[in-house]
Amino acid sequence: MKKSELGLIEWIRSQAGGGAGPGVLTGIGDDMAVLAVGSEQVLITCDMLLDGVHFDSSQASLAQIGYKVLAVSLSDCAAMAALPLAAVVSVALPDGLTMADAEELMAGIGRAARRYACPVVGGDTTSWDKPLAIDVALLGRTDGVEPVRRSGAKVGDAILVTGALGGSLAGGHLDFAPRIAEARLLAQMAPLHALIDLSDGLSTDLHHICTESDVSALLDAEAIPISSAARQRPDPLAAALNDGEDFELLLCTAAADAQKLLSVWPTQSDVPLSLVGQVLEGDPRQRLFLRRGGQTLQSLSPAGYEHFRREGPGSSRK
Repeated sequence: MKKSELGLIEWIRSQAGGGAGPGVLTGIGDDMAVLAVGSEQVLITCDMLLDGVHFDSSQASLAQIGYKVLAVSLSDCAAMAALPLAAVVSVALPDGLTMADAEELMAGIGRAARRYACPVVGGDTTSWDKPLAIDVALLGRTDGVEPVRRSGAKVGDAILVTGALGGSLAGGHLDFAPRIAEARLLAQMAPLHALIDLSDGLSTDLHHICTESDVSALLDAEAIPISSAARQRPDPLAAALNDGEDFELLLCTAAADAQKLLSVWPTQSDVPLSLVGQVLEGDPRQRLFLRRGGQTLQSLSPAGYEHFRREGPGSSRK
């Protein structure tokens, strides 16, 4: 079998029974697992970030790297409409890093922790003769908003995204705002059927929703909000579809609720909200379609980041 990230995840999922067990409300397949702890729901996620894969320490400061490693996990909270509770951080420091370097790295993590009210309550530190590696495990809480999964998209739903997409290599992947507040607000304003953060790219992350929900989806090329950085690329639309690490939100909700959101949203948030497509009847042979010029329909392949297909830092790393 060809080595692939998604293939490995599916194999693990099949062996682990989807992660099912006593107290497991949501197992493998979403941005965070949801556990029942007494009468409460607690969410958990982890992310490992590597120098040369998720960031480039020759180009980014240690403070920027520190901020990013926690912000990536905070974006998982946004993907479930959850609030962060606490994080533990484990770092493998290269032997050549000084104490001042380590403090700069941790200061960057601390900046994200303070900004999003997510205390770092522990972890582990070690050193080795390899590049910097950092792992974050983060706990989340619901605080009155039911977690939104990837698996609830319904035929006829509208597909919306926040912000502008593409061009993360221009620096956006190091200094982004996890959309925690926006996700909470959206979930309070309308029933969200499915939600995900755009870490691997619009095409790939929408494909995740379609697979988990057993639906297909149609995107309107002209409706996709393309960032100014992506517009500097040879193919701006391809950048918006596939670059990844935008860490914006992708959501599916009923068409009527989408129209209500779009009409009211500008009075609630400075972050743009755009209608980019609709959910179709499921076809496992072809999950994604792209419409151009209002007429031409073409198949669309998920072409965002895949961990077992190595690329340079910044093209999506989850």
